[in-house]
Amino acid sequence: MRLPDGLRAVALFEAAKGGLVVLAGFGLLALVHHDLQRVAEHLVAHLHLNPASRYPKIFLDAAAGLGGPHLTVLLAGAAAYAAVRFIEAYGLWNNRRWAQWFAAVSGGVYIPFEIYELATDPGWLPAAALLLNVSVVALVLLALLRTQRGRPT
Repeated sequence: MRLPDGLRAVALFEAAKGGLVVLAGFGLLALVHHDLQRVAEHLVAHLHLNPASRYPKIFLDAAAGLGGPHLTVLLAGAAAYAAVRFIEAYGLWNNRRWAQWFAAVSGGVYIPFEIYELATDPGWLPAAALLLNVSVVALVLLALLRTQRGRPT
C-alpha cells in the first residue's frame, strides 16, 4: 500500500522536530561547564532584546534555574522526546497504524493549550502553531478513517 503524501509530510515533520531537539540538546550539553546565566544574558544582549520583556525574561529565569541535576533532567527529557519523535516518524513513514493513532493523539493533546494561548495572547505565532497542529491531526485522522473503511490511504 502506497504511503500518502500527507503522511509522508507528517513523518518528515516529526523527524525534523526530533532532530531540532537533538541539536538543542547538544547545544545545552556544550554549556554544561559554563555559567548558563551569563551565557543567557550575553545572548539576550547580543540579540538586542529587552531583558525585562516577557520571553527574554522567561529565558533568563530558566537559565538561572538550570544547573547540575536540573540540566541532566532536561537533557534526559530532550533525549526521550527526540526518541519518541523519531519512532513516530519511522512508524508513519512505514505506514504503521499504531503510529497514525499515536500521531493523532500526541498532536491532539496540544490543541486545547494552543487554543488557550491564542485566546489569551493573540498573534500570528500561536495561530500558525494551532493551524499546523490541526492540519497534522486532520491528515492523520483522515488516513486512519480511509484505512478503517478498507480504502487504501
